[in-house]
Amino acid sequence: MKKLKYLIIIPAIGLLASCGSHDEATVQEIAPVKVQVATAKAVKDARVITVSGKIEAGNSANISTRMMGNVTGVMVKPGDKVKQGDLLLTISSTDLQAKKAQVTSSITQAKSAYDNAEKDYNRFKILYEKGSASEKEFENMGTRLDMAKAGLEAARQMQKEVEAQFAYTNIRAPFSGVVANTFVKAGDIANPGMPLVAVEGTSKYEATVMVPESQIAQVQVGAETQVLVKSSNQTIAGKVKEVSPSAKNTGGQFLVKIDLPKTQNVLPGMFVNADIEAKNTDVINTSPLVDKDALIRNGQLTGIYALSADNKAILRWVLTGKEKEGSIEVLSGISDGEKYIVEPEGKLFNGAQVVVDQQRERISKTSK
Repeated sequence: MKKLKYLIIIPAIGLLASCGSHDEATVQEIAPVKVQVATAKAVKDARVITVSGKIEAGNSANISTRMMGNVTGVMVKPGDKVKQGDLLLTISSTDLQAKKAQVTSSITQAKSAYDNAEKDYNRFKILYEKGSASEKEFENMGTRLDMAKAGLEAARQMQKEVEAQFAYTNIRAPFSGVVANTFVKAGDIANPGMPLVAVEGTSKYEATVMVPESQIAQVQVGAETQVLVKSSNQTIAGKVKEVSPSAKNTGGQFLVKIDLPKTQNVLPGMFVNADIEAKNTDVINTSPLVDKDALIRNGQLTGIYALSADNKAILRWVLTGKEKEGSIEVLSGISDGEKYIVEPEGKLFNGAQVVVDQQRERISKTSK
């Protein structure tokens, strides 16, 4: 009997011990991570404004049609070079074919009516001159001829409209360039306004960048610009050609276009950083700087852990600019004066609870 009691008690004690170790592990898992933090700060720069954007073709068009119909043929593929007027694709519209047949019939009837009216008019003119027809009868024939002529002109005008609509069934290149994309294939149904083919010009490129409202007053048309193509590390000189007057639909940032010369190894869609010459010599605020070592990489993405008001690590994906003596510009993703984590003493994850071990303010040098 005693042996039985021991058998029952010992597993129970083991169970309590295992529960205790599990609770202890749970406590350890949720323990805050000690971190050091710094503050992102904008510095003063008297020369340039650094912003980011991408390369775009000077001429680009998503070509659509006004007609609904079946795509009967696509003559091009992405990468094909085309000249202005080249046939890109064809569309067949049964409604338009029926309308064309109707118009052709209307013209035949109108032409027959006009020919008969003209014959009657000429006949009554001779009779009127001989005194065999009254003036009223002659005037009626003239009115009938005018009406027949107007009917024929209306039918011919309708024929021109139908022929103009047929132009939208043969989609042609609006300018010389390269086919960037095709959005349909043979057998698809094309609807009015739906993109069918994208064509981009290759003779001219531009960089489109977004400038924050704090710096847009320093940007002017004609400003000298240095554009860095990130993928090739190639720098291209350009000039600002257009400054948008509104940021209503662009999230508080202003669209600026930079004219670029024709350059090899540059393609639309490539990401760039642009240094735009400031409007005047007064110092201006740059984008905030952070310690380069605080950045984390995940494939093509760059991130940084910001410190929330309730002491949590919040992962922010950022867009970076130029490096400056161990620091790097953050063009978007973190604001001036915002705290970020520099040196964690453990593994961080998004939403992790942290405790600030030391407040470390980064010292940045002003550009000269």
